[in-house]
Amino acid sequence: MRIYTRTGDEGETGLFGGDRVPKDHPRVRAYGEVDELNAAIGLAVSLEPAAFAADLLRTIQRDLFTIGAELATPDAAQLRTAMRRSGNPVGASDVAALEAAIDRHETTLSPLKHFILPGGTSKAAAFHLARTVCRRAERAVVSLGGEAPVSAAVITYLNRLSDLLFVLARAANAQDRRPDVEW
Repeated sequence: MRIYTRTGDEGETGLFGGDRVPKDHPRVRAYGEVDELNAAIGLAVSLEPAAFAADLLRTIQRDLFTIGAELATPDAAQLRTAMRRSGNPVGASDVAALEAAIDRHETTLSPLKHFILPGGTSKAAAFHLARTVCRRAERAVVSLGGEAPVSAAVITYLNRLSDLLFVLARAANAQDRRPDVEW
């Protein structure tokens, strides 16, 4: 099987279920932003220290694949079938896991009293970049929700994930004894 299909050469792409839409369709934009977020997190995972939150981040990457599949499947019946095969949709327990990770890491950090500038270690900078990509993905999903049904859990998950990525950036800097740079 070849990686190229030529089916998108005219500016359209296929959704799960077979429908074809323009590549700039809000649904495609939403799952494309989630895909970019997944890649940004993959970059953060690859940077040293590689073990820092690695298991948590791999779980998040799997969740983002699930979210992408959900966003790429406009038909509710087809989505239920796809989720039976690939696992459950992202829900309240996944959001709770993000909140628990935030709480765990925040206990190791000094309280925030000012805005901070993104940066620090390479790992922290990658988390800050992933956080901004996450916010963009969240906006794209909210925009799609204005046109089509979108799971509220997906929006909540992305909102909480951006908070976690911010905390992980701070934690990565703290682990390397790099202070946050206040604005």
